[in-house]
Amino acid sequence: MGRSLQALHVSPEGAEHLKQLARRPKSAQALALRARIVVACASGLSNTQVASQLRVSKPTVGKWRDRFRLHGLAGLQDEPRPGVPRSISDEQVERVVRATLETLPEQGTHWTTRQMAKKMGLSQTAIVRIWHAFGLQPHRVESFKLSSDRLFGEKVRDIVGPHWNPHERAVVLGVDEKSQVQALERAQPILPLAPGVPPRQTHDYRRHGATSLFV
Repeated sequence: MGRSLQALHVSPEGAEHLKQLARRPKSAQALALRARIVVACASGLSNTQVASQLRVSKPTVGKWRDRFRLHGLAGLQDEPRPGVPRSISDEQVERVVRATLETLPEQGTHWTTRQMAKKMGLSQTAIVRIWHAFGLQPHRVESFKLSSDRLFGEKVRDIVGPHWNPHERAVVLGVDEKSQVQALERAQPILPLAPGVPPRQTHDYRRHGATSLFV
């Protein structure tokens, strides 16, 4: 026969509020479903009937029936997640992000996780997580070049134009120069790449002259 269900009493005001939650477009889908479950249970339907009508499992219906019976509307909200509570406040996170973006260490060209952890009084792991969450990578530098030539646009058209719309019997030649190509010999043989180890070479070398390469 199964265990008997305790009656679920919902006041008229509570029932109207539940119906609004179930119909409101901006309600979270999970909260709207829970509200519909409680409304159906309050109408006198069994857990099996409610589960079949709303296409959910019987344990789900039983869970939200009991949560509403014990805690009312507050019982339909998610419970706090288990585990260790958060120990870093939003203000500390903001301080780390602002310091990373707007300041530089006294010694060095960019912040490291150890330097930032020492400055902020946090663990290195906390700094790593904050930087990862906000996509901060102080150790990476990308270069770019902006031309100050006032005739840059005209020169681009002169160079690119023949490629896009070549003249009849036209030949396009590209010339480039690599100056100061150095012929270096390391003092010791270069150690090859190995799993987990990059190629290694000595700092000392012998210079065998330089040349310029034209292509």
